[in-house]
Amino acid sequence: MSERVARLRLRMSAHDAHYGGNLVDGARMLALFGDLATELCIAESGDEGLFASYDSVEFLAPVHAGDYVEAEARIVRRGTRSRGMEFEARKVIVARPDLTPSAAEILAMPVVVCRAKGTCVVPKSGT
Repeated sequence: MSERVARLRLRMSAHDAHYGGNLVDGARMLALFGDLATELCIAESGDEGLFASYDSVEFLAPVHAGDYVEAEARIVRRGTRSRGMEFEARKVIVARPDLTPSAAEILAMPVVVCRAKGTCVVPKSGT
């Protein structure tokens, strides 16, 4: 079976900022990973499935309101009902409020902000 990958890119808004300095809560990255896991389960099994557990989560760099984040997920293990997945979120555009309120910069090299591994489960085929 070929590797299945899901991706999304979005801008973190002021609504996503949870801490001082417009810092985005790390849980926002996990919500993105959950959306990608759902897409992968639907694409592969025809069902949204359920996220069973995270095996590991690493928060590696800060994300602020105005930053653009690209998240990616892939299935790395398949069981009868389980799907092992790996996730990565990268900052690709950074807000530059130090220059002007609306300034931003496209990064030459994306910055990995979060990595995770987890498992989803889907219904047995035919049930």
